[in-house]
Amino acid sequence: MNFLAHIFLSGSNKEIVIGNFIADPVKGKKYLNFPPGIQKGILLHRAIDSYTDTHPVVRKSSARLYKNYSHYSPVIVDIFYDHFLAANWADYSDTSLEIFIADFYVLLKNNYAVLPQPIQKLLPYMIEQNWLLSYASLAGIKQILYQMNMRTKGLSKMDLAINDLKENYSLFEEEFNIFFPDLQDYATQKLNTL
Repeated sequence: MNFLAHIFLSGSNKEIVIGNFIADPVKGKKYLNFPPGIQKGILLHRAIDSYTDTHPVVRKSSARLYKNYSHYSPVIVDIFYDHFLAANWADYSDTSLEIFIADFYVLLKNNYAVLPQPIQKLLPYMIEQNWLLSYASLAGIKQILYQMNMRTKGLSKMDLAINDLKENYSLFEEEFNIFFPDLQDYATQKLNTL
């Protein structure tokens, strides 16, 4: 899953939220350099990624994209799925998406010193362009996919995937709706064992 889902699935523990968000650049056992709550968040992030990558519904979504995007397909599906979470946020949370995101940005600003350097560099752009809120619209997803394509120097052609989303919108949404409750259950169970 992408940023929004990871944050949402962290629950209310602020350290777990931070850990789940910062996990990607924290490789191997470097997670042990963080406070225990953040360590749990990093481990939760890794477990969510592993569960997602092996889930048959996610694989089905990825397979639909594989011909055009090869090994970038799972990354694109993560972005698509974050779109469906954001677009249907009221189905999952009593807190508005805008307030949830604003509170998250405040949390990161208040804990800036603990963030890994790549996250510190990313944070101002993320907040200024409000990436998390942009997931809710197709225009926002188009921009995210464009930025991801730029990071691959145009090799991924991920910017074109907005067309796949539009063409198969209901199919991807249906797959998300099957998958996400499974992921919520898994993340809740995992949180209880960390």
